[in-house]
Amino acid sequence: MATLSIHFDPAVIARLTSASGDDTVHVTLSLGGGEPSSEAATVVPHGPLAGLMQAGLLESGTELTFHQRRANRSGRAVVTADGQLIVDGHSSAFPSPSKAAEAVTGNVINGWTLWQTREGVTLDKLRSQLDAQ
Repeated sequence: MATLSIHFDPAVIARLTSASGDDTVHVTLSLGGGEPSSEAATVVPHGPLAGLMQAGLLESGTELTFHQRRANRSGRAVVTADGQLIVDGHSSAFPSPSKAAEAVTGNVINGWTLWQTREGVTLDKLRSQLDAQ
């Protein structure tokens, strides 16, 4: 009997665990060709977050959040292996921090200064650390 092995990116797992009863989560499976691989295909990050990821300052699966007290709104996103952001409540990933923030706030906004890691470090601060290296 054949063995079925399914590997999910950490961002997919984060999205599935954060889904509410009203969310629709789409998962597509396809048959791979050739010999089975013991390693999942390597994904190379691209886009605005790629430099942070390649420098080890930001990892796939990292949870980013923000809270705007005056507007009484908050957001949560997860970094994907290819350097995009999956925002709670949205079915597609966003290519930049600002586009992800705009999806939550409904306004054009600087996502680099808005999104923070669990430690409270903004993406802008991480970018400054990268520039200092």
